[in-house]
Amino acid sequence: MTSTRTPGVPVVEDGALVSTNPATGEEVGRFPVATAADVDAAVARAREAATWWVGLGHAGRRQRLLRYRSVLANRITELADVIHREGGKPAAEAVVEAAAAIDHIAWAAGNARRVLGQRKLRGSLMVAEHAAYLEYQPYGVVGVIGPWNYPVFTPMGSIAYALAAGNAVVFKPSEYTPAVGQWIVDRFNEVVPEHPVLQIVHGTGEVGAALCRSGVGKLAFTGSTATGKKVMAACAETLTPVLVECGGKDAMIVEADADLDAAVSACVWGGMTNAGQTCVGIERVYVAERVYDDFLKRLVDRASKLTVGVGDDADFGPVTMPSQIEIIRRHIDDAIASGGRAVLGGPEAVQPPYVKPTILVDVPEDSAAVREETFGPTLTVTRVRDGDEGVERANASVYGLGGSVFSRSRGMELARRLRSGMTSINGAISFAGVPSLPFGGVGDSGFGRIHGEDGLREFARAKAITRRRAPSLIPAMSFDRTPKAVAMIIRSVKLLHGRSR
Repeated sequence: MTSTRTPGVPVVEDGALVSTNPATGEEVGRFPVATAADVDAAVARAREAATWWVGLGHAGRRQRLLRYRSVLANRITELADVIHREGGKPAAEAVVEAAAAIDHIAWAAGNARRVLGQRKLRGSLMVAEHAAYLEYQPYGVVGVIGPWNYPVFTPMGSIAYALAAGNAVVFKPSEYTPAVGQWIVDRFNEVVPEHPVLQIVHGTGEVGAALCRSGVGKLAFTGSTATGKKVMAACAETLTPVLVECGGKDAMIVEADADLDAAVSACVWGGMTNAGQTCVGIERVYVAERVYDDFLKRLVDRASKLTVGVGDDADFGPVTMPSQIEIIRRHIDDAIASGGRAVLGGPEAVQPPYVKPTILVDVPEDSAAVREETFGPTLTVTRVRDGDEGVERANASVYGLGGSVFSRSRGMELARRLRSGMTSINGAISFAGVPSLPFGGVGDSGFGRIHGEDGLREFARAKAITRRRAPSLIPAMSFDRTPKAVAMIIRSVKLLHGRSR
């Protein structure tokens, strides 16, 4: 069967999901669309596989995950090529994405025992006869719904950490990047062929909804805030816990004492890498008035040199989702209609499937370009009194994912005050490349964390255990207590807690 297709837009033909290159329309691959019954069957297989996987212990899982890491590292150029062909991302950017994901696999594998292993904790003098222990137990099966913009790095932040914690995983990649998802799952199954510890199910939103309702122990979702709310509603039907990483409207604050060359370099990359299709990308810039004109001049000069296209020398490629182009177009048009100006790009920068760099100034704070997530290679640059006003304006958003501060003297102070889950000082998006740091947001950017110790604990239940080790000196937790024992309890409480300091 043949049909007229829009490049990059997935279609279903004869029960297969057809993926195409967003720039050329070239077919990348075909993948069977899962039914609800297929999803349920995958989860059932995963439950059995999870028993074997958790039985390997931390050492056995670590060994296999590190082998998986090695396979990806040795085939990184092949993986980058798949990312490039299916998402349009330049090969160099695809390599950076894959490298970061590989680093996270290694960190999760190497630190799971330390973070999740059993530990003995201090008890209480009130129940001194009991020893206290804490350990973290896996959920069993974790469902992961991944995005298209970073089809390896982002879902791997859930997959690798869930696997390291002892769970089996059923992964539903974006319908825009099924080939990338299939590739990384196939490589894992080459390393772990014994049981279906990591499975993949393909399809559109209906398949994601089926995974939400399939009885997984936990569901990790990355995508838009609107879809995240639907995921939560579906999971609520079975009280399935969720991790939700949604969109952002990240701000960069440039103080008067900033290194302007460094700030400009980070701003251009943070705002326009991957054609601006980055949840933690910079979209708003607040610049202290003392350096505003100088910063803007340098920013426009640097951004104007970026190249856009499908070739290896391009700085960024096409907008992956054609529907996103209309959102970008609307934000640019609204900004200008509201009194803003385009000092670079503008409406003419929208040339599907590409959008060229666009820098907007004098844009009102209530415009769509400032309030809504754009997800394109555009920046609004706003003059503010100082970093304090920059923080105030940056925080006036429903989103709170990441952010950036450039200042030689006030970086930590301003970073702490930003309402966001992550902030880079004198850099952009650098927190994503540090495996030991948690990744996630607040507000409409979602909740829960991937990466780091928090990411490992996100995919395991805290299990508290006490063990009696001696007779009770004060039988408080028993009907055998006597009036004398109650008097001892009163004296003990006053002795332990009665003093004000």
